[in-house]
Amino acid sequence: QVQLVESGGGSVQAGGSLTLSCGASGLAFSFHAMGWFRQAPGKDREFVAAIDRSGIRTNYANSVKGRFAISRDNAKNTVYLQTNSLEPGDTAVYYCAAAGRFATGINEYVIWGQGTQVTVSS
Repeated sequence: QVQLVESGGGSVQAGGSLTLSCGASGLAFSFHAMGWFRQAPGKDREFVAAIDRSGIRTNYANSVKGRFAISRDNAKNTVYLQTNSLEPGDTAVYYCAAAGRFATGINEYVIWGQGTQVTVSS
């Protein structure tokens, strides 16, 4: 069974940090690009960050550039999202997803996790 499971969400004050993790099972992890998306209440799901199969290329939404960092460990079948200098506007459910190629478009991602909540208070 193909599965992505996120963890590491929580509640923090503005300026704080969280490290989100996403473990994969049942798929050839190193053959997939990985991405993080988020969805705030009443808003569409939006792209946050992506990383290619090897972990060399990354891409970020302008809103998180310089504050978030995506990385992966293919030996552990895990992708990470380090979130720093968190702002109330970062409050959302964060999802990891797998794609057949390095991409930012939500429609490129075919396997999704269940999400982890990040809440940032001012």
